[in-house]
Amino acid sequence: MNEKFYLFFYKYGLLIILIIAIFFRFYNLSIVPPGLYPDEAINGNNALQALSTGNYKVFYPENNGREGLFINIQAIFLKFFGNHPWVLRSVSAIFGVLTILGLYLLVQYIFRKKIYSHLIAFLVSFFTATSFWHILLSRIGFRAIMSPAFLVWGVYLLIRSLEKIRENQQVANDVKEYKKISFGSNALFLSILGGLIYGLGMYSYIAYRATPIIIIFIYLLYLWIYKVDFKKLILGFIAFVIASLAIFSPLGIYFIKNPQDFFGRASELSITTSATPIKDLALNTLKTLAMLDFKGDYNWRQNYSGAPEIYWFVGIFFIIGIFFTPFYIFRKKGESDTKKNEIKFTWFVSIFWIITAMLPVVMSNEGIPHALRSILMIPAIFILAGMGAITTIHFIFKKTHSTVIYIFLASIGIILIVQTYVSYFILWGQNLNTASAFNQNYVNIGNQLNQMPQAIKKYVIVNASGVLVNNIPMPAETVMFITDTFTQEKQKEKNIYYLLPSQENQINDKNSVVLYLEPK
Repeated sequence: MNEKFYLFFYKYGLLIILIIAIFFRFYNLSIVPPGLYPDEAINGNNALQALSTGNYKVFYPENNGREGLFINIQAIFLKFFGNHPWVLRSVSAIFGVLTILGLYLLVQYIFRKKIYSHLIAFLVSFFTATSFWHILLSRIGFRAIMSPAFLVWGVYLLIRSLEKIRENQQVANDVKEYKKISFGSNALFLSILGGLIYGLGMYSYIAYRATPIIIIFIYLLYLWIYKVDFKKLILGFIAFVIASLAIFSPLGIYFIKNPQDFFGRASELSITTSATPIKDLALNTLKTLAMLDFKGDYNWRQNYSGAPEIYWFVGIFFIIGIFFTPFYIFRKKGESDTKKNEIKFTWFVSIFWIITAMLPVVMSNEGIPHALRSILMIPAIFILAGMGAITTIHFIFKKTHSTVIYIFLASIGIILIVQTYVSYFILWGQNLNTASAFNQNYVNIGNQLNQMPQAIKKYVIVNASGVLVNNIPMPAETVMFITDTFTQEKQKEKNIYYLLPSQENQINDKNSVVLYLEPK
């Protein structure tokens, strides 16, 4: 291929990706998605309470329990920008962009010895940046969006540390003084830093707890593919694990004291409680795999109901990446094993990553296919799609003129950007089902209450069911966030009170205003 072609991505690839990623995650964030789902709102209410009391928790037990890091970060944003839905969601958008940045750096580093390293990094991160699936989850206020970010950055730093060990080993082999060469301060630093960042992921989402086996698998691959010295590999592993445990320890101590919070709803939703667990596992696996290219999540809050999670031609690249790459790796002719190592390593890691990330999904019996619970699959899926795309590009270059590939890439870029914009901001963002899924009606009630004089007593009859928080069903959380009346002190200050339908007869002030959460 023309070297200028690759040079373009070397110079401008990352900049273009960041512009696209930031646009799709921040554009019109105050408007799309509409409303504010109660599960998002309670994060905001806990954050506002933490701001007022100074009590920032490692774990917030309400609403089946949530790790505290995301909420505590949201509190910082609320302090400066106020209690608006877009403020809660802006934290998610930031983590979404960080995931894409980490993916670019990770893929480029793995393939850094290849001339196409920046091109494949561009393709992987571009597919992620324009993914409806990832954009949607980057624009709602759930802590799950942190999990792929911490995993991608943790793996990136882990691989850099392992490569430093390899470099030290190679130098030592060259001078025949291998045993005299130390583990390496750079390798140790990267192992510790990678462990710290990876460990922060334990504060993100319960599904993240399956990921230690991905880390172990990467170490084993380095031992198998790259023949890294076992003793130095163990030193790196110990440093990584100690750093991870150190950062996890506050949450770990909390779970030791409150073991019921460690499992949350997982035990309730597990297929192990089913009468046919094997059958459920098989069906859940098929549905989860099918959601990628055929039938996706039907929940409007997590997808354009029923649409595949991957756009169709990116899905084709994904399939090529899965099924063509093994033939390339194991064929007898062609590149040497040494030159194929990066491809072999990346393919094995991606496949194992997807399988591991699927485990918490298929072991659950709620809402399958489930786009949110499958969030950790996203980076590996688009890495394989990028591998499939680069394979397709190389094939086309062998068969035709370079101008064709430029048109091919430009067409892919334009189609994905336009399709993503229309799908997310128009077809999904302006859909009445989306507004309903995010309870726009609750936000309207909150805005209505904010416009009323403070002197008037205002009652909200919570005639909707949900998990109880402070003896009030969860749906009221949205109104509480919009009006900043989560605590009894705030309710008294603003003259807003929340009652169950059975308590409505307690209202004896004829001049008060009564609003119903749901139409009576």
